[in-house]
Amino acid sequence: MLHQSFVKLFWRHFDSIPQAAAWFHVKPVTVKRWLSGWMDVNPMAEKLLLIRARGYLPDNSRWQGFRVDEYRCIIITPEGRQFSPKELDSWAVRFDEFHALKRLYELDYIPVRSNVVTPLPFRGGHRVKEIKSDTVTKEKKKEYRRAMEERKMAK
Repeated sequence: MLHQSFVKLFWRHFDSIPQAAAWFHVKPVTVKRWLSGWMDVNPMAEKLLLIRARGYLPDNSRWQGFRVDEYRCIIITPEGRQFSPKELDSWAVRFDEFHALKRLYELDYIPVRSNVVTPLPFRGGHRVKEIKSDTVTKEKKKEYRRAMEERKMAK
């Protein structure tokens, strides 16, 4: 980013140097040096300013259309759904509870799992060869029990 564009974008989104220094987690003298051109702007500070200016997450195909509302502290999806940090934090627990109840009560429903459309940036050189599911159908469970009972009877 050029120095002048950084300065314009900076003053469009910050009212004062101390406010910006608190947001960037640097001292006010550092922000003054960036604005005067005496010192090059930290590349991470440029990225943070761009993220704040755009109102959405980094420029990555997986985050396309997502936005962050800084004042209400929510993430807005491309479909318009809104999630708070606490709500996102509880999703893993809800998911685990749901699948535990399914296994406990032997429900027939098998979730459809598909590969991610865009590949993850760091996958360690391994590709997903097939869709894996941690749930088993009711019929397969019954077949397994019958086979185990037949083994017991045969002994």
